[in-house]
Amino acid sequence: MAMAGRYLALLLVANLAWEIAQLPLYTLWWEGSPGEIAWAVLHCTVGDGMIGAVSLGGAWLLTGAWGWPERGFGRVAIAATIFGVGATFVLEWLNVEIWRNWSYAAAMPRLPPLGTGLTPVLQWLLLPPICLLAARHVAPTR
Repeated sequence: MAMAGRYLALLLVANLAWEIAQLPLYTLWWEGSPGEIAWAVLHCTVGDGMIGAVSLGGAWLLTGAWGWPERGFGRVAIAATIFGVGATFVLEWLNVEIWRNWSYAAAMPRLPPLGTGLTPVLQWLLLPPICLLAARHVAPTR
Protein backbone atom coordinates (compact mmCIF):
# COMPACT_ATOMS: atom_id res chain seq x y z
CA MET A 1 0.00 0.00 0.00
CA ALA A 2 2.89 2.35 -0.73
CA MET A 3 0.62 4.06 -3.25
CA ALA A 4 -1.86 4.93 -0.48
CA GLY A 5 0.93 6.49 1.57
CA ARG A 6 2.13 8.58 -1.37
CA TYR A 7 -1.45 9.63 -2.07
CA LEU A 8 -2.10 10.70 1.51
CA ALA A 9 1.19 12.64 1.68
CA LEU A 10 0.38 14.46 -1.56
CA LEU A 11 -3.18 15.06 -0.39
CA LEU A 12 -1.99 16.61 2.87
CA VAL A 13 0.35 19.01 1.07
CA ALA A 14 -2.33 19.93 -1.48
CA ASN A 15 -4.94 20.45 1.24
CA LEU A 16 -2.57 22.61 3.26
CA ALA A 17 -2.07 24.86 0.23
CA TRP A 18 -5.82 24.90 -0.47
CA GLU A 19 -6.71 25.75 3.13
CA ILE A 20 -4.29 28.69 3.09
CA ALA A 21 -5.54 29.92 -0.30
CA GLN A 22 -9.20 29.90 0.73
CA LEU A 23 -8.67 31.65 4.09
CA PRO A 24 -9.97 35.04 2.82
CA LEU A 25 -13.34 33.34 2.17
CA TYR A 26 -13.79 32.73 5.91
CA THR A 27 -14.44 35.38 8.55
CA LEU A 28 -11.51 34.02 10.57
CA TRP A 29 -9.13 35.60 8.06
CA TRP A 30 -10.55 39.02 8.85
CA GLU A 31 -11.33 38.58 12.55
CA GLY A 32 -8.86 36.00 13.91
CA SER A 33 -5.45 36.43 15.43
CA PRO A 34 -2.43 34.95 13.64
CA GLY A 35 -2.40 32.12 16.20
CA GLU A 36 -6.08 31.36 15.65
CA ILE A 37 -5.56 31.34 11.89
CA ALA A 38 -2.53 29.04 12.16
CA TRP A 39 -4.45 26.67 14.44
CA ALA A 40 -7.41 26.60 12.05
CA VAL A 41 -5.15 25.79 9.08
CA LEU A 42 -3.45 22.99 11.03
CA HIS A 43 -6.75 21.65 12.38
CA CYS A 44 -8.44 21.69 8.97
CA THR A 45 -5.45 20.14 7.21
CA VAL A 46 -5.29 17.28 9.71
CA GLY A 47 -9.05 16.84 9.29
CA ASP A 48 -8.60 16.78 5.52
CA GLY A 49 -6.01 14.04 5.93
CA MET A 50 -8.47 12.02 8.01
CA ILE A 51 -11.23 12.53 5.44
CA GLY A 52 -8.81 11.48 2.71
CA ALA A 53 -7.73 8.31 4.52
CA VAL A 54 -11.26 7.24 5.42
CA SER A 55 -12.52 8.07 1.91
CA LEU A 56 -9.76 6.03 0.28
CA GLY A 57 -10.29 3.08 2.61
CA GLY A 58 -14.05 3.22 2.20
CA ALA A 59 -13.72 3.47 -1.57
CA TRP A 60 -11.36 0.51 -1.67
CA LEU A 61 -13.74 -1.60 0.43
CA LEU A 62 -16.88 -0.50 -1.39
CA THR A 63 -15.50 -1.18 -4.85
CA GLY A 64 -13.85 -4.46 -3.91
CA ALA A 65 -10.77 -3.38 -5.86
CA TRP A 66 -8.48 -5.85 -4.12
CA GLY A 67 -5.87 -5.47 -6.85
CA TRP A 68 -5.73 -1.70 -6.41
CA PRO A 69 -3.97 0.33 -7.70
CA GLU A 70 -3.14 -1.96 -10.64
CA ARG A 71 -6.81 -2.91 -11.01
CA GLY A 72 -9.81 -0.78 -10.13
CA PHE A 73 -7.87 2.48 -9.98
CA GLY A 74 -10.65 4.52 -11.64
CA ARG A 75 -13.43 3.03 -9.52
CA VAL A 76 -11.53 3.74 -6.31
CA ALA A 77 -10.68 7.29 -7.43
CA ILE A 78 -14.32 8.06 -8.25
CA ALA A 79 -15.64 6.53 -5.03
CA ALA A 80 -13.00 8.29 -2.88
CA THR A 81 -13.89 11.61 -4.51
CA ILE A 82 -17.61 11.05 -3.92
CA PHE A 83 -16.97 10.15 -0.27
CA GLY A 84 -14.82 13.27 0.18
CA VAL A 85 -17.44 15.54 -1.38
CA GLY A 86 -20.18 13.95 0.73
CA ALA A 87 -18.16 14.37 3.91
CA THR A 88 -17.51 17.99 2.97
CA PHE A 89 -21.20 18.80 2.59
CA VAL A 90 -21.98 17.24 5.97
CA LEU A 91 -19.01 18.67 7.86
CA GLU A 92 -19.29 22.17 6.42
CA TRP A 93 -23.01 22.24 7.26
CA LEU A 94 -22.37 21.01 10.81
CA ASN A 95 -19.47 23.40 11.44
CA VAL A 96 -21.09 26.48 9.90
CA GLU A 97 -24.77 26.07 10.70
CA ILE A 98 -25.01 23.81 13.75
CA TRP A 99 -21.80 24.01 15.79
CA ARG A 100 -20.82 27.48 14.52
CA ASN A 101 -17.11 26.61 14.64
CA TRP A 102 -16.47 28.86 11.64
CA SER A 103 -18.35 31.10 9.26
CA TYR A 104 -18.08 32.14 5.66
CA ALA A 105 -17.13 35.64 4.61
CA ALA A 106 -19.48 37.42 2.20
CA ALA A 107 -17.07 36.59 -0.64
CA MET A 108 -17.60 32.82 -0.29
CA PRO A 109 -19.79 31.50 -3.13
CA ARG A 110 -22.41 29.17 -1.62
CA LEU A 111 -24.21 26.18 -3.04
CA PRO A 112 -27.87 25.34 -2.49
CA PRO A 113 -29.67 23.78 -0.71
CA LEU A 114 -27.49 23.88 2.44
CA GLY A 115 -25.48 26.98 1.57
CA THR A 116 -22.24 24.99 1.58
CA GLY A 117 -19.19 26.93 0.48
CA LEU A 118 -18.14 26.33 -3.11
CA THR A 119 -14.39 26.20 -2.47
CA PRO A 120 -14.52 23.34 0.07
CA VAL A 121 -16.61 21.32 -2.39
CA LEU A 122 -14.19 22.09 -5.25
CA GLN A 123 -11.35 21.09 -2.93
CA TRP A 124 -12.77 17.57 -2.65
CA LEU A 125 -13.83 17.35 -6.28
CA LEU A 126 -10.37 18.24 -7.55
CA LEU A 127 -7.68 17.24 -5.06
CA PRO A 128 -8.40 13.51 -4.59
CA PRO A 129 -8.27 12.59 -8.30
CA ILE A 130 -5.29 14.88 -8.95
CA CYS A 131 -3.36 13.48 -5.98
CA LEU A 132 -4.27 9.89 -6.85
CA LEU A 133 -3.04 10.37 -10.41
CA ALA A 134 0.13 12.05 -9.16
CA ALA A 135 0.77 9.25 -6.65
CA ARG A 136 0.27 6.69 -9.40
CA HIS A 137 2.60 8.59 -11.71
CA VAL A 138 5.44 8.70 -9.17
CA ALA A 139 4.95 5.05 -8.23
CA PRO A 140 8.12 3.03 -8.57
CA THR A 141 8.16 0.60 -11.47
CA ARG A 142 8.22 -3.08 -10.68
